[in-house]
Amino acid sequence: MDLDRSREGALSEEDVYFSVDVETDGPIPGEYSLLSFAIVEAGIHNGVRYLGPEEPETGYWELKPISDKFEHEALEVNRLDRTRLARDGDTPEVAMRSAAEWIRNRSSGRRPVMVASPVGFDWMFMHWYFVRYCGASPFGYSSGFDLKTAISVRFDRPVAQSGRSSIPRWMESHVPHSHDPRDDALKQAQEFQAIREWQGIGVEL
Repeated sequence: MDLDRSREGALSEEDVYFSVDVETDGPIPGEYSLLSFAIVEAGIHNGVRYLGPEEPETGYWELKPISDKFEHEALEVNRLDRTRLARDGDTPEVAMRSAAEWIRNRSSGRRPVMVASPVGFDWMFMHWYFVRYCGASPFGYSSGFDLKTAISVRFDRPVAQSGRSSIPRWMESHVPHSHDPRDDALKQAQEFQAIREWQGIGVEL
């Protein structure tokens, strides 16, 4: 994913986007566990133009639970088996260090930005786990992009009417929202790319 330089500047002045989706067994990290997450490459922006990836790579991790506490409702949604993960999942240290390295290897000196919808929930778990088990997050303290906010601003809608279901049909990804992070992060990346590339001309919303 390279951009033709249309202005001078260090690589660190460019953003490289990563779509992230998490599955958890409860509402907050620490008390509950991050069970799995996926990261999909979602493009680059150099301050002049955005370039989406042609063949985005995906990283996927499954983690051992960090506590015995969980909500049955969360597991009914994501269909993850805590017993299997306790046996076969990566330790949080291994998973988060691997994910941080995966992000760094694909950033090429650019600033990594995490894309999610809503970013608050996914960011909360990813940031807590990165800081707790790596000492720092590759996304820093603030490099997050909320797709819900982008929809609100792009289409002049209230935030309450700016969920993924409100994306125009012609812009919607055909990847199913399955609660498998690999599907959901890819769907999110494709819709992020469609929103970034839309010029707002000649299309009925």
